[in-house]
Amino acid sequence: MTNDENQQYISADKLEDLKKELQDLKQNKIPDLANRIDEAKQLGDLSENAEYHAAREDMAWAQSRVKELENIIDSSVVITETGSSDGIIEVGSNIKVTLNGVSKEYKIVGQQEADPSSGKISNESPLGNAFLGKKEGDEVEVEVPSGLQLYKIIEVN
Repeated sequence: MTNDENQQYISADKLEDLKKELQDLKQNKIPDLANRIDEAKQLGDLSENAEYHAAREDMAWAQSRVKELENIIDSSVVITETGSSDGIIEVGSNIKVTLNGVSKEYKIVGQQEADPSSGKISNESPLGNAFLGKKEGDEVEVEVPSGLQLYKIIEVN
């Protein structure tokens, strides 16, 4: 793992899913696509061979995805579920905040797992980044597209 801005925070489960996807691409999909390309070549004229061109496009996507997955895996920092014992918000923290008197709960995750509709916000998003390093009782101002919002941190787990 490198110690630079290319680090990607990820849960152990998501990392395992990405490794399985990478293995499937290398062991199954890419060899199958190579066979499709070879079979399409056997059909003759490549200039009008739709199957050949489709297989080549699929192969290019698969090879690009392999590189992307290898980069993610190589730069991954696994999020520990135990979190910080000093109550400081970090990647992996579950937090409860209030905004205009309304209580909301978030989990700070890496960008690969962000799902705002289920309360998982990326550490790289403006909101997630604003919470990092804060603790229970802090107030956090966040500039969002709708304007400046003031969050009060109620609980950190």
